Amino acid sequence: MPAIARLLPAFLVALTLSATPVHAQGTPSPRTAWPELLQAELIRVAAQNTAGIGVYVRDLETGIAVSHRGMERWYLASTVKVPVALAVLQAVERGDFALETKLRVRASDYVDGAGQTNSKAVGTALSVRYLLEQMVIYSDNTASDMLIGLVGIRAVNALVQQFVPQGFERITSLADVRRHAYGYLTPQASHLSGHDFLVIKRQRSDSDRVQVLSRLLHVPPHAFLLPSVGDAFEAYYASGLNSGRLDAYADLLELLVNGKIVNAEHTRYLLEVMERVQTGVHRVQAGLPKAARFAHKTGTQRARTCDSGLVTVPRLGRDRRIIVVACTRGELSSTRSDRALRDVGAALCQSGLLTDGRTHDPECPPVARVVHRADPDER
Repeated sequence: MPAIARLLPAFLVALTLSATPVHAQGTPSPRTAWPELLQAELIRVAAQNTAGIGVYVRDLETGIAVSHRGMERWYLASTVKVPVALAVLQAVERGDFALETKLRVRASDYVDGAGQTNSKAVGTALSVRYLLEQMVIYSDNTASDMLIGLVGIRAVNALVQQFVPQGFERITSLADVRRHAYGYLTPQASHLSGHDFLVIKRQRSDSDRVQVLSRLLHVPPHAFLLPSVGDAFEAYYASGLNSGRLDAYADLLELLVNGKIVNAEHTRYLLEVMERVQTGVHRVQAGLPKAARFAHKTGTQRARTCDSGLVTVPRLGRDRRIIVVACTRGELSSTRSDRALRDVGAALCQSGLLTDGRTHDPECPPVARVVHRADPDER
């Protein structure tokens, strides 16, 4: 399909949100009626969830796309680990090191977060493959920063600028995410160590975190520049670091899927690893039909979540492949944020895009009706 013919439907649907492709005879096609239906479902999802949502969906077969605030800047959280993985695999292809190359854990490597790397003693030798899989499957921050230290954060940002020159802001290490965020309380936060992050993580409330930060940095709470940890994180999000437009992230994923960033072997490998992701099980995937596979990466931070990747629905002859990029903001409860992203997956299914034009198919989970009440996960 010529480039202009491919881009025009995406442009019209994403920006006007009203274009529905039709047959020459004027009868709506079951396979192309989904954009308006999905747009209506996303508006409903946005209206009934407490988390603000941004969504960008692209059908790789037709290039048709639907956007719900997808051209806005969203905090990407740990979904930036996909560019990190790509930079690592590019370096492997250059011969800089191999996936079986071992790195030794240093005391300065530890960062708070999920995964098994923090359980490894200083001096433990871990392969690049192990670290990459921990980073993607479990969103392990220590593994991520060890890999960033190996390839260099400049290489990660250069990769994004090469393949998606507009739409991404600067990516940082995971440790620097914390330093930048707490830096809005005091510049002394630039001195926080990996051990400090682990201590802060163990605190049960923001007031406890303020007291610990005060003690670690030798700065009295009354001297902090903002009144709360929440205010500091919101100021950090406003800076734009580790943020991007959702349509730009979709562009990066499409280049990955089409083998334009790393070779065929590494493309297959990374997508297989992304299908093994263990985080965010109640997000987009929970709203998809059971037959669908989802090669994705999640991201989770204070009042910000994401879930983005490639949905593949098995079909005779050619699988149906759809990119979905979805993020939330403004909701502290991870349960409520997850529910909003689950509803995005359900809306995608209900539109008929994943079910050969069958809207509201029985294999599609329903979009949940939200009852606003106290949430045990709210904090």
